[in-house]
Amino acid sequence: MSTAAFPPYRFVPGKSPHPTTHPQGHSYGKHPGKPPAIPPERWAESESYHRGIDLHNFAYWWECHEELEALWNSVGRTTPQGQFLQCIIQVAAGNLKHFMGSPAHRDLANEGLARLRGLPPQYMGVDVAAYERDVRDYHEGRRGTPALIRLEG
Repeated sequence: MSTAAFPPYRFVPGKSPHPTTHPQGHSYGKHPGKPPAIPPERWAESESYHRGIDLHNFAYWWECHEELEALWNSVGRTTPQGQFLQCIIQVAAGNLKHFMGSPAHRDLANEGLARLRGLPPQYMGVDVAAYERDVRDYHEGRRGTPALIRLEG
């Protein structure tokens, strides 16, 4: 788990101040640095990765996207690790769209899940098949709550 505090609110477009562009936004004027790239097998050492997962699991989906996008840029967007992080980013965006009532949530989630192809069954502490199943079940209406990312190992 991350040691960083959660923002004071979850950003939902049209419902709360934009975190970075609105003067009342929870991250207005803050310029986070680029997190260091980490090899996938050393995922447990990355504060940024843990923070992104925590934000995802506590429904801070916009904030999760921002946190993991910075790490995604650090590790390389087209690497297997980058594709894995982009999956989580797209699933988070899909979760936010689902919460907002947009049917686009399914496409975002499916585009994200397609990025898992070719990854080992256990990747960066995540049971890839279980995560994929839970995400599909949520976005296809067979599960009432968004999938959580459970880090193991």
